[in-house]
Amino acid sequence: MALRSSNPTLNPRLIEQFGRPGQVTPGEAMTVEGAINKTAFLLFLVVVPAAWLWTEVVRTQSPELAMPWMVAGLLGGLIAAMVTIFKKEWAPVTAPIYAALEGLAIGGLSVLFEMQYKGIVIQAVALTFGTMLCMLVAYRSGLIKVTNKFRLGVVAAMGAILLVRVVAMVLSMFHVTVPFMYGGGTGALIVSLVIVTVAALNLVLSFDFIEQAASAGAPKWVEWYSAFGMMVSLIWLYLEILRLLGNARRR
Repeated sequence: MALRSSNPTLNPRLIEQFGRPGQVTPGEAMTVEGAINKTAFLLFLVVVPAAWLWTEVVRTQSPELAMPWMVAGLLGGLIAAMVTIFKKEWAPVTAPIYAALEGLAIGGLSVLFEMQYKGIVIQAVALTFGTMLCMLVAYRSGLIKVTNKFRLGVVAAMGAILLVRVVAMVLSMFHVTVPFMYGGGTGALIVSLVIVTVAALNLVLSFDFIEQAASAGAPKWVEWYSAFGMMVSLIWLYLEILRLLGNARRR
């Protein structure tokens, strides 16, 4: 059964190329536990630079200090992500680099949000991990079943989100705003909530990818690639929740 995901890191052909279980010896094959451990390590690499940049901005009371680090993190993280996607076997090296760079981007963005809306970051973090836990329980219990229709639905939703955001970005160049994409109106809140839902469902596809890759007897390095895919999903969810809370505070 082909695996499809709205997460661009989870290409269906990645699992199909591994063939039948048993082609990789047990000591060289990935495990679910290994992928989880590496996801936790990447999360640690996100938190450390984020906490450092947060501390520096708060200590100096200089929001402008966050900007160069945040931009460097965004651009560097994008490059590291693209390299990881196209050279998947490099994931043991590129995934940690991606996590550390994203930590700078997230740390800068988070402290800017916090300075504008007190307490918003802890709310976003709590909601992100709470959502992840709920999605994991729903997936493991069978409440959410990853079928072809489910995958297709998430893919379609992701495509629609990307299309709308590209259109909104192009219109902004001509000083035309899209009210339901930005601001604190009811329309913007509903759209933001829908995007958060899609991001949360994408986590389920990440869980399923890890299980299927392990069952397919994927080589050990796929633990790093799976962890990278999970971090992409988790970071996207956090940013969308932060945006949703920001829109709500602007009302």
